[in-house]
Amino acid sequence: MDNWTTSHDRVLAQRNAEGWMFLIEAARDLRATGAIAPSSKALGRLLTDPVDEHGARPLNVLEVGAGTGSVTRTLILRLSPGSRLDIVEANPRFAAQLRRLVRSHPRLAGECERVRVHHTLVERLDTGRRYDVIVSGLPFTNFTPAQVETIMDRYLELLEPGGTLTYFAYRGTRYARTLTAFPAEARRHRAVEDVLAGYQRRYATGCWSVWGNLPPAKVWQLRRPAPSATPTVPAVSSATTVGASR
Repeated sequence: MDNWTTSHDRVLAQRNAEGWMFLIEAARDLRATGAIAPSSKALGRLLTDPVDEHGARPLNVLEVGAGTGSVTRTLILRLSPGSRLDIVEANPRFAAQLRRLVRSHPRLAGECERVRVHHTLVERLDTGRRYDVIVSGLPFTNFTPAQVETIMDRYLELLEPGGTLTYFAYRGTRYARTLTAFPAEARRHRAVEDVLAGYQRRYATGCWSVWGNLPPAKVWQLRRPAPSATPTVPAVSSATTVGASR
């Protein structure tokens, strides 16, 4: 058996194990995990596209709610030389898995200090840095409106002027909760979407649908205005449908 086959089989086995780990954590606390499967490659590419938009200059990048690292892998591959990546994960088992990923990733051989995993909440993160790009994997629709507002304001504080935030939400969750949840839960969900809509109106520069994800998702891209920018409502680009093959 050649080295490529051995390596390929090892990667497949690792990702299969991580899929089971994600499912176990979802069964343990679906509200905190927010999904039953890791993000797809198509979703990961859209979430991390802003990293490439900065070219080859060194960046400070933050990922929040990284789970088992499906998006983290894409971020690591896209990091330009000299860039730093901070990863925030509140689940201790996911945080341990992410540290193993960082230690073993071939792209980081001898440079693991470029990527740090923080077992904490983003509200408590204190690295002394601002970020050019923030990628959020937090399940906002599982939080209270006040929690979502606190987190979004924290993201804006952590972003450099002109910096970009990407996050996603699963499609159809409002309708599913309207049909299956108690009225108070459905109201909470609508209130969270209203909070997010306020940030989208002020800062959004694009949104895309990813149908090749489980479940299908919508990605939002927001930008913190530069100080010299005229305070106008940004034009959101037309939504683009992204399939599993992208």
